[in-house]
Amino acid sequence: MSAPKLPVAVIGATGIAGQQVLAALEDHPHFEIAALAASERSAGKSFEEAITEPESGIRRWYVSGTGPPAKVLGLTVEDARRLKLDGVGLVFAAIESEAARELEPLYAARAPTISTARPHRTEPDVPLLIPGVNLEHLELLAEQRKRRKWDGFLVTLPNCTATGLAVTLKALDERFGVEALVVTTMQGISGAGRDLAALDIVENIIPYIAREEERVELETRKILGRLSGGKVVDHPLKVSATCTRAGVLAGHTEAVSAALTKPASSAEVAETFERFGTGFTALGLPSSPKRMITVHHDPNRPQPRLDRDADGGMTTSVGRIRPDPVMPNGVRYLLVTHNARMGAGKGAVLAAEYLKHAGYLG
Repeated sequence: MSAPKLPVAVIGATGIAGQQVLAALEDHPHFEIAALAASERSAGKSFEEAITEPESGIRRWYVSGTGPPAKVLGLTVEDARRLKLDGVGLVFAAIESEAARELEPLYAARAPTISTARPHRTEPDVPLLIPGVNLEHLELLAEQRKRRKWDGFLVTLPNCTATGLAVTLKALDERFGVEALVVTTMQGISGAGRDLAALDIVENIIPYIAREEERVELETRKILGRLSGGKVVDHPLKVSATCTRAGVLAGHTEAVSAALTKPASSAEVAETFERFGTGFTALGLPSSPKRMITVHHDPNRPQPRLDRDADGGMTTSVGRIRPDPVMPNGVRYLLVTHNARMGAGKGAVLAAEYLKHAGYLG
């Protein structure tokens, strides 16, 4: 007889990240959607009513290749500010930053909470987690619960732009050491939510994304940092980021030049990427990729349209690995990662799967 599924709540269920969580939870072997919540304007409606335009009847469903899970269409959407969490064993919080600042500590005080939002990422007792990269940072949760006197806990996911970057840097740092990097991103428009005007992005590159470069620089150092004295000591690497928005629906493409501590050939770098994270992927978690990093040897890859959905949108695709003659012991490469899947909703579900596997849930 199979174990009962853990009841979960999805906050921000009507938004892009929340819908990615819902799609990843459809027919999940370990989790069952027990509650949905969103802003006050959606509260009291069924989920189907909340995502349907009343005049046109068009559903606002943003997950490509699938429709809303049938089991959630009839669930009543609750007000995120008044959610009681009775019987809920896990909260997925996929809400806007200002609401997250206020509401996520209230959820975490009562139940384990995984957040896709920004406000609590840099707090010293909050893990900034990428499954398969820095799972040891979950040791912070014991200190967090003790300090805050919470029954639950809070785990955050990083900025989606930092996700694929940190996956590749972790692989390099473990074998060769990483001292500095320059990264230029060409980010999919879904990372901007629904606020980006179509006429701004068509036939265009937008050269500035507010506060994105600072987040990438700060968060990458924390993700790669080490635990000491009940907190994360940031990695000392220097990060120079230029973040741009490109006319691509989904998928972030990033051009990386890194200075390594030890010299490495292109073949050694490719081998390091291919072997990275095998211990984690061997766990066979339901949302896990088969490979943390997929290496392409065709110089025309990776491309967002061809590679963002690889391995269910959960692998980081890398190509054009070659020496960098400017950086000390330099290597340069391109990567593509799916910002809304590994970088948000499905990444949050993968984090939950590992938390359950490691005994943090239930």
